[in-house]
Amino acid sequence: MPPPLARPGHDVVPLYGEEFAADPYAVYERLREYGDVAPVELSPGLGAMLVIDYRAALDLLHDPVTWAKDPTGWQDALPQDSAVMPMLRARPNALFTDGEAHTRYRKVISDSFARMEPHELRRTVQEVSDNLIANFGLAGEADLMGQYAKLLPLLVFNRVFGLPDSMGELLIDGIAGMFDAETPEEAAAADTAYTRYIMELTGAKKHARGEDLTSWFMDHPAGLTEEEVVQQIVVTLGAGYQPLSNLIGNALSRMLVDDRYYGNLSGGALTARDALHDVLKNEPPMANYSAHYPKRDVYFHGVWLRAGQLVLVSYAATSTQGGRTAPGEGAGATGSGGGAHLAWAAGPHACPVQQPALLIATTAIERLTAWLSDIELTVPYDQLKWRHGPFQRGLVALPSRFTPISPDQAGETPWKSSPSSSTPSDAISTGRPTAYGV
Repeated sequence: MPPPLARPGHDVVPLYGEEFAADPYAVYERLREYGDVAPVELSPGLGAMLVIDYRAALDLLHDPVTWAKDPTGWQDALPQDSAVMPMLRARPNALFTDGEAHTRYRKVISDSFARMEPHELRRTVQEVSDNLIANFGLAGEADLMGQYAKLLPLLVFNRVFGLPDSMGELLIDGIAGMFDAETPEEAAAADTAYTRYIMELTGAKKHARGEDLTSWFMDHPAGLTEEEVVQQIVVTLGAGYQPLSNLIGNALSRMLVDDRYYGNLSGGALTARDALHDVLKNEPPMANYSAHYPKRDVYFHGVWLRAGQLVLVSYAATSTQGGRTAPGEGAGATGSGGGAHLAWAAGPHACPVQQPALLIATTAIERLTAWLSDIELTVPYDQLKWRHGPFQRGLVALPSRFTPISPDQAGETPWKSSPSSSTPSDAISTGRPTAYGV
């Protein structure tokens, strides 16, 4: 007879709250007492099973015969105002479909991103970076999360989807809370505002196509309906924004406490790309996701799972199963940071746009550290605060200081164009943002 779901005396472990945010890796180690799959809570009263073994995760991610991505049956029993609903509810897009529908949606996304010229994307990131740096460069101090890492991906996406910079604040306001809403009211408000932005975007492109992702989605030979176009935009923005913000912030935080990157930020033995690979292995920006549902009752790696039961993959636990490298402890190109990881997921739903994501993150970090070459944290690394919630691993803030950059200093700097109405106001750029594979 197979072993029970959980061993006697073991409690279901919450993936939320202060303890989990402060040290999720200690929680993952406790979960290993269950074996390859462990029972967890995503929010009070909402349980799931979490795959924490690397081989088990690969078995799941590469097996669309046994596992489905469509959550329809599962969500029918869930309160519609659940705080995690925006992250998990069924939508007709590449993340929540299977088979031919998934293949069709995914091809629209991958084909459209393939039309983007890397040098144009890099130029866009540089321009957005310069505008953001110009907002705080003279101050000599900044929260590199709230004033940079959280804003840059949204402003870049706003451009590549085809809207002017003046619409950037609407996107920032709309996507707020998709990952870490703490109440049903916050989740509902975020979802409503996000939908408004998408409607504005698709409405504009319906009447005036351009060289942008929205237009390419609309005109793709797959012939998406209006609703299908909307849903592919939703998943692309959601799967790109918060993970990319966290990737940039997590990489910067590690670089600033590791002299192998920069004794000062003008040079070092390791690069921004090394820092990004270090983070993908040791501090993945999406910690737990890849929601799957067994199509039938199945005995999987020592545990019976019911048909339709929610099962998540822990990118963080699986990627660090053989040990985790903390900041400054030998990661990067010379250590374990280049090892195998699942930060991009795997199988048919692996992230289809890994290279554009890396290009954006690398360029953002290189641009920042080129202009502010002596950045340092204003608090010790172990005193940084991490955001709550089961899905992501990201910093609340990244307080830093640096030598101010002067408006009249020589050379091409962010000051070549003064802060303008196209750059988010302080109220937006420093506030709490309130959506990885498809």
